Amino acid sequence: MTIVTRKPRNPSLRTQQYIVDKELSKKEPEKSLVAPLPRTGGRNAYGRITSRRRGGGAKRLYRIVDFKRGQHDVAGVVKAFEYDPNRNLPIALLYYKNGAKGYILKPEGLKINDEIVSGVSVEARVGNCLPLKSIPVGFFVHNVELYAGCGGKFARSAGCSVQLTAKENGLAILKMPSGEVRTVSLENWATVGILSNADYKNMVIGKAGRSRRMGIRPSVRGMAMNPVDHPHGGGEGRSKSGSHPVTPWGKSCKGVRTRRRKSTAILKRRK
Repeated sequence: MTIVTRKPRNPSLRTQQYIVDKELSKKEPEKSLVAPLPRTGGRNAYGRITSRRRGGGAKRLYRIVDFKRGQHDVAGVVKAFEYDPNRNLPIALLYYKNGAKGYILKPEGLKINDEIVSGVSVEARVGNCLPLKSIPVGFFVHNVELYAGCGGKFARSAGCSVQLTAKENGLAILKMPSGEVRTVSLENWATVGILSNADYKNMVIGKAGRSRRMGIRPSVRGMAMNPVDHPHGGGEGRSKSGSHPVTPWGKSCKGVRTRRRKSTAILKRRK
């Protein structure tokens, strides 16, 4: 993957950067593995906005990714790497020996025609999925289950991985991408390897139109609003009035813990 900088033909293109992956296939997505993706505009089932600044954007189809890796002890061959508009990393199309097909997240180092498998006693190499109890200490894994059988929940973003640092009392001690250290059961499954497209964080959107096509609407600063709309609003000129930054509903938004209850599974906070 390489980062390409646009020619500065106009101010918006001067800083724009995007990622080119020459391994990506030009084919259409597998028809049996896509589903409609209706747009909600950030609204819940009652029509109330619960996620602000969402809406519009280009039409997309949802690619059904197999986070559970349910084809146990059945080898799958990597046939293609495809672009997924719903994720910040590519996905790999697998053809299993029993005729099934599936998408998985693409780890770094996986190649076309590689054979990967999920199972209790398979080899711990890139792309293989197995329980944490079968993975050697020190390995980097992704798509880690929170509870056994629920499918991968941790480390599913571009360039992410979780390090298995220790095993004790039936628990695996994991170092998360944020620096947090937590425990999960050794019966939970994970996929070996570090996810690809680590350069995603270096991408520069560059212009407002590109954000709108991604479904991101404009964000208005609280300081630019009236006092009735935001605690930061009002004042003669730009005024912070000596107060700490808060949300539109008055809740502090810097340095305040938002977890509702203490978890015994977390050994060390990310801070």
